[in-house]
Amino acid sequence: MSAMRPSGRSLDELSRDLTSRRSFLLGAGAAAIGANLLSDLPAAEAAAPLTAGDEAILRFLSAAEILETDLWQQYNELAGIPDREVPGGRGNKKYTAALTKLDSDMAQYIHDNTEDEFTHFTFINAYLSSRGGRPVNLDQFRTLPGSRATGARRIKRLTNLMELTVDTTWWTRYRSRAGNPDLGDNFPPAVPGLMRGRFPAIPRSDHDLKPKRHLQAIANTAGFHFATIEQGGTSLYPSLAQRVSDSEVLRILLSIGPTETMHFQTWSDKAGNAPPVKDPTNGLVFPDLNSRPFGGQNFQTNLIMPEPTAFLDRKFPVVSVIRPTATQGAAMGALKFLTDDGLFRGQSAAFFTFMTSLAQAADAAQRS
Repeated sequence: MSAMRPSGRSLDELSRDLTSRRSFLLGAGAAAIGANLLSDLPAAEAAAPLTAGDEAILRFLSAAEILETDLWQQYNELAGIPDREVPGGRGNKKYTAALTKLDSDMAQYIHDNTEDEFTHFTFINAYLSSRGGRPVNLDQFRTLPGSRATGARRIKRLTNLMELTVDTTWWTRYRSRAGNPDLGDNFPPAVPGLMRGRFPAIPRSDHDLKPKRHLQAIANTAGFHFATIEQGGTSLYPSLAQRVSDSEVLRILLSIGPTETMHFQTWSDKAGNAPPVKDPTNGLVFPDLNSRPFGGQNFQTNLIMPEPTAFLDRKFPVVSVIRPTATQGAAMGALKFLTDDGLFRGQSAAFFTFMTSLAQAADAAQRS
């Protein structure tokens, strides 16, 4: 990729800029924190350079976590708990109340998920610095408008939560006792309508706060989107871990990845509580997943643990696993998934060029 030079500076130079946690959360940007976060590392290991492949994998994961943090901050501003851990935003009572229909603890869960994603990218960036690698900074791509609803900050964003096309096939994939995408299987979505348009998961302005069924559909969209995002991370870490060479880098992926799985199962449970509703403004329908033509093994809402399924080869007995975990093209697959989700609608060609470069480099990594 040829480096862009806004203000005469290259992307690599920009990616070395480090800003404080406070400045990030106030909208100055997603960047790395100093390597002193890793002062406990043995000196020899901390000084050893990373392989090009391991650095590429960590850089892609850092970028993915920065993007996740950006979208979770938007949710937290409107329906989470703004505090010293995750400052910013003032909350939106009506939107928060609609999300509470999915669970009374939604605000706390949104807050904690937001903080977790922030710690992921700051740690990875600090670790990259400690091993002579290049931390990732996406600040120059903060160009997208955010919500104008009460409670949201008036700052530019990396991600767009107002035109989503949400893939809910994870719902039936994890309930299937025979199918696995790694073996070429496909799955029906839990909410077909979410894949047929562009829908807001946050109120775009206070006009979206009524009528009530419209606002509930927005909250339901968010509830399913939470799980959609986190199931992606659940698969991404084990997929890329298979390409890592350094044992300590492998430890990082094996330690962060399972937290994404914890997030996914939490949100999978909450999505099952989304009340059936039809949005009177756009016709989007959230069905009762326990009633015909839904219901049964593939849709039952209290089945939140992965069912056993085929893995590696159908000659083996079924086993409960994360799926997919195939490593070939995992990073590009994740980028395509996020793009298809609509998160990047409105982003620049330069953004896609940069993210594609990171993903391709991560996919080219080989275990040595």
